[in-house]
Amino acid sequence: MESSITDKKATGDKIADKRLLSLDFLRGLTVAMMLLVNDPGDWGHIYPPLEHSKWNGCTPTDLVFPFFLFMVGVSVVYALQNKKDGPQGKLMLSILRRTLIIFALGMCFPLIAGVGFAHLRIPGVLQRIAVVYGITALLFIKSNTRTQAIIATSCLVIYYLLMTLVPVPGVGPANLEPTTNLGAWVDRTVFTTNHLWSQSKTWDPEGLLGTIPAIGTCLLGVLTGTWLKKDNLKTSRQIFRMTGAGALLIIAGLIWNIFFPINKALWTSSFVLYTSGITIVMLSLSYWVIDIKGYRKLIPPFVAFGRNAITTYVLADIIPMLLSIIPVTSNGHKDNLWGYLYNHLFVPYLSPVNASLAGAILMVLIIFVPIWILYLKKITIKI
Repeated sequence: MESSITDKKATGDKIADKRLLSLDFLRGLTVAMMLLVNDPGDWGHIYPPLEHSKWNGCTPTDLVFPFFLFMVGVSVVYALQNKKDGPQGKLMLSILRRTLIIFALGMCFPLIAGVGFAHLRIPGVLQRIAVVYGITALLFIKSNTRTQAIIATSCLVIYYLLMTLVPVPGVGPANLEPTTNLGAWVDRTVFTTNHLWSQSKTWDPEGLLGTIPAIGTCLLGVLTGTWLKKDNLKTSRQIFRMTGAGALLIIAGLIWNIFFPINKALWTSSFVLYTSGITIVMLSLSYWVIDIKGYRKLIPPFVAFGRNAITTYVLADIIPMLLSIIPVTSNGHKDNLWGYLYNHLFVPYLSPVNASLAGAILMVLIIFVPIWILYLKKITIKI
């Protein structure tokens, strides 16, 4: 989604680029991190910060998805603010179309990779992005800021009550264990085990019930985007207020963590507050440095990823798949192109974890090439 800004620098000069560059930068940084953690050279050798938490807790890798959903909410404001007061029929159809396309992409890639309909995973990352975007965008054009804040709060409180008070059918009292929590039961009941995350079969990290607090994440992004766009932040005092708001959310998340643990797989309410707070702090600092002070020399590679984020996600599925099916024969040994590159460039010279990291970095660079070309040609592929 595109974003624009008409704020002025503290000096009074107009920001040269009408796009909110800090949003593009942070979204691109998030996408680059996603690529890095999704494509290690060897899944058996990964530095701990580049892995998801085993269950409760939060690693840098766990920040990627909530960062992205939060920025979807910020983008909704910049993309739809000037359209919400006009005819809404066409706008709602556009939101529905985008929602369905993103959801369909999430369903299609496993099929392309050879997964049959009988075991096709219905929940997923793109599917959650689609549903959360669609609901959040409709709420944005149909409600005011106060209502959006109430709905965001309600999402977190209702989810907390459901997960901690409602007994799980066939299991017993409410609990937060991987296979026996209420969300896992809902997913098995609605989707059946054949259509859940293949690594568990009994629960899904992008499950149905967890979409409720994920909407809360996106709505917090909407509220932040509204704050940025309405108040024309341009002084250190204003930026300090936003940074302080983010810090308060982090503290609130840590307090809630005491009795509702921070957990990415469950997308707990404490996880929403904690990760949203970190996102706000990073966005406010990026906004100050990039959009107000104008320091932009090192940001173009990340802006390139940020301006074609969904395209990058699509390429992140297609390119590794292509590299893994191109046959290569070396010294009589049959391999695929990716295996050949990894085993010849990194394995002989680096420790296992460093070789794995080097492989991940190489994949990021390979995917970056077409994205950089699009950026240089000023092409943004819209869905």
